[in-house]
Amino acid sequence: MRRRREKENTGHNVWRSYSDMMAGILLLFVLIMCVTLFQSQINYEKSIKEQQEKLVLQDEYTKQIMEQQGVVEDQQNQLSDQQDQLASQDELLAAQKQQLDDLAAQLADQQKKLAAQSVTLADQQSALDEKTTQLATQQKRIDNIIGVKADVIEALKKEFASNSMTVEIDANNGALVMDSSVLFDYDETELSDAGKEVLAQVLPIYCNVLLDPQYYSYLAEIIIDGYTDSSGGYEYNLELSQRRSLAVAEYLLELSQNFLSEDNQTLLRQNLTVNGHSSSNLILDANGNEDAEASRRVEVKFRLKDEEMIEELRGILDTSAEETQTENTTEAVQE
Repeated sequence: MRRRREKENTGHNVWRSYSDMMAGILLLFVLIMCVTLFQSQINYEKSIKEQQEKLVLQDEYTKQIMEQQGVVEDQQNQLSDQQDQLASQDELLAAQKQQLDDLAAQLADQQKKLAAQSVTLADQQSALDEKTTQLATQQKRIDNIIGVKADVIEALKKEFASNSMTVEIDANNGALVMDSSVLFDYDETELSDAGKEVLAQVLPIYCNVLLDPQYYSYLAEIIIDGYTDSSGGYEYNLELSQRRSLAVAEYLLELSQNFLSEDNQTLLRQNLTVNGHSSSNLILDANGNEDAEASRRVEVKFRLKDEEMIEELRGILDTSAEETQTENTTEAVQE
């Protein structure tokens, strides 16, 4: 009985050990499952978290990409604007280049004109220098003529003064003026005795000075001019003034035999000129009215040979002034 019980107890223990073992295995399996599930849960959560983080990163990357795309688009727009600006600048540069080419052409043309003007200016300067030389020479001659004329007038004054004669000599032309009433009776053409006496005193002195060797080489004319007042007709007065001036000239030639050498008499006849002017050059008083007595006169004066040259030079100077004015006007119009 005891062995049976021991046998029964042994079988029961085996079963129990088996059950315990199976329970342990089951518990172990459950533990493994729990650990696995826990680990899976952890991995899942970790995976979810990683996915969320990836999504966040993806959103950030997407945002950055969008921003970069916006920047790229802005840069493209800027590049497009710059290209447009470059195109405009190219057009502007092309226009400026054309302007520069035009300016260069104008400059070349102006340089050509300037070269031509320089040649013209050089020619004008040469001509001006030549004219200046001519004018200087002529001015010297004029100064000499003016000096000679002044010397003759001064010599006449001194000669009359040394002979204690009060005679009025015109300071400008050296004219010796004598009233007709002193030389002629009223409306007469023959010299009165008083007139002859006056002429015999003044004419020798006047002619001797003019025919002095230091002056007569300059002498062109000794002129006797007759004048009347305005009473009577012009033609009558013209004849009267001519006959009176001729009477003075004839008396001068008659007197010259007494105070001039034959050579100087010849010079006197060659250079003597007689004119009648009627009433064409009246003498006026301070109020502008005719002074009839002063208008009736005879003038003895002289003219130097080169006085015509003075008038000619004046004409040259006037012509030069007109030419200079014309040239200045032309240059102003060209500029």
